[in-house]
Amino acid sequence: MSAADAQDYAGARARLVSEVDSMYAATRTETGFAAMSPQVRAALAKVERHRFVSPAQQARAYANHPLPIGGGQTISQPYIVALSTDLVAPQAGHRVLEIGTGSGYQAAILAEVVQQVYSIELVPALGREAAQRLKLLGYANVEVKIGDGYAGWPEQAPFDAIVVTAAAPQVPPALVEQLKPGGRMVIPVGAAGGAQELLLLTKRADGSIERRSVLPVRFVPLVPGR
Repeated sequence: MSAADAQDYAGARARLVSEVDSMYAATRTETGFAAMSPQVRAALAKVERHRFVSPAQQARAYANHPLPIGGGQTISQPYIVALSTDLVAPQAGHRVLEIGTGSGYQAAILAEVVQQVYSIELVPALGREAAQRLKLLGYANVEVKIGDGYAGWPEQAPFDAIVVTAAAPQVPPALVEQLKPGGRMVIPVGAAGGAQELLLLTKRADGSIERRSVLPVRFVPLVPGR
């Protein structure tokens, strides 16, 4: 990449951050966030989204909307990526589970903020490509496996937070079980192509769940493994 290209992308990221800031302000009543947290804002400004899309999509990489990545999957809207990260209240020492690796972009944003990210992808080709991409970009604190997101990753549980990047018809019980007391999960819930809502679940000390609907959303479906 030439110096001019790098500068163009840096400028595009700065404009994206400004646009996401504006969306936070516009949705503050629904989300409870008037602005991105400093750590999430820094991650959004740093992570090179153009490296997570195909060459054909790179000119659109810093537009604030989803883009196709193949296999019927998408890279999520940057606003939703940032908001999902802020909603789980990430801390430097946290271990986070992501369901739906996709391109690896959400995992990279999380990896800038937390200690360790475990990410599960059902589609083998996407999972392998994302793992290689994240490794090449230096994200040694992300581990990717091919598997069924509905089952979570019990060998690495419990998790401080869980971020689900595809819509399930209901919250998978295994994911609730793998969340630490005090932990948070953000998950889109609803029918594919129908009404969906972004939910924030907080696990209380007694194991019960506090549930809050944040925003109406539209995600690709979370497909169970076979």
